[in-house]
Amino acid sequence: MLRKRGSLIICGTFLFITWNAILVLLLWGRPPPSQPGDPGQEQRELAEKPANDVVGDVLRMADTFEAELERQKQILLQIQNHQSLWETSNRNRPQVVPPHQPVIPILVIACNRVTVRRCLDKLLQHRPSAELYPIIVSQDCGHAETSEVIRSYGNQVIHLKQPDLSDIAVPPAHKKFQGYYKISRHYRWALNQVFKTLSHTSVVIVEDDLEVAPDFFEYFRALLPLLKSDPTLWCVSAWNDNGKDGYVDPGKANLLYRTDFFPGLGWMLLKEVWDELEPKWPASFWDDWMRQPEQRRNRACIRPEISRTLTFGRQGVSLGQFFDKYLRYIKLNTEFVPFTKLDLSYLKEETYREKFEKDVYSAPIVTYEDVKQGQLKGPGPFRLQYSSRDSFKMMAKNLGIMDDLKSGVPRAGYRGIVSFISRGQRIFLAPPPGWTQYDASWS
Repeated sequence: MLRKRGSLIICGTFLFITWNAILVLLLWGRPPPSQPGDPGQEQRELAEKPANDVVGDVLRMADTFEAELERQKQILLQIQNHQSLWETSNRNRPQVVPPHQPVIPILVIACNRVTVRRCLDKLLQHRPSAELYPIIVSQDCGHAETSEVIRSYGNQVIHLKQPDLSDIAVPPAHKKFQGYYKISRHYRWALNQVFKTLSHTSVVIVEDDLEVAPDFFEYFRALLPLLKSDPTLWCVSAWNDNGKDGYVDPGKANLLYRTDFFPGLGWMLLKEVWDELEPKWPASFWDDWMRQPEQRRNRACIRPEISRTLTFGRQGVSLGQFFDKYLRYIKLNTEFVPFTKLDLSYLKEETYREKFEKDVYSAPIVTYEDVKQGQLKGPGPFRLQYSSRDSFKMMAKNLGIMDDLKSGVPRAGYRGIVSFISRGQRIFLAPPPGWTQYDASWS
């Protein structure tokens, strides 16, 4: 409509200018009026008759132009009178909206730590959209001070309270593990709230002692389509178990891996996987249960080179296990990586496996002593080979990475291979070529 209105204004202006130009030309060429009794008047009248016929034609044409100009003027007046109607019509017209983006809720598992404030502050600081990333805090334990901290955030978070605070009957040998049983019960209840009550299709789970990186939300947003489309994946984790400062490449904040080990500590789960796990959810030790072959089913998770979460909770049911030796030294990413703009197709199973194994087994093999004493020459990568459970544990422990195995799977491992940095050089701690499967007896 605005384009049509502009065309009419230009047309009217052109006609107006043309008409005035014609009038000026006519007035300029008209002879002066004759005086009565002028002896040459008759001769001039005879001579001017053909010219007067032309002038008459021009005057008639001018009259036509003048009538057209008046008609255009009326059209412009009508346009002005209906302008408000057009503006109202445009306001009521459906707006062009960007493609639908899925909502990814963040589930914070809380209990009795008032330091949940640190976790929530960082989530809110880095959250790009309240609509796309609703924060759901599920609280167990009934701890009043923690509840008050969560309540202080008002409508910035959704505060759920696990209703069953009773003790759980446990085997006598597990009496000291009562807390692990309550955590497992809480997880089951909270995930059912997210998927069954609130009807979400995915969730990112963090515990109340985790701090998130600036690109935490970007990371999970970018990897959600891959998690949905690749049946060989079952989770995305923000955590690198061997992500201590000095053991990761600070220049590779965008580097991601597949791993056969379930990392936890900030991880994404789909509703379809929860529907599979919920009916057989364990009474306790849910994370180690997730690492069993019956649950993993040869599926992998995605994990980063540099962690997107950092745990600050030394006190908890694990009584500081691993915290002082490993967890407190984990490097938290500080560089925002625009993952949604990157091509992540290299993480698909067939593509990734072929390239990763080629990189590992084409790397020169080195000895443990060379790595330990820093005698490697060149930029790397290098391959350090283990052949048994004991040789893996010895080398991992002495080189400063985590040496425990769950159902035979090393932490951060993929097809038995653990990648880390030692003295600035990339090391692949790997089984011999031809590896086929994990040995659950190595746990």
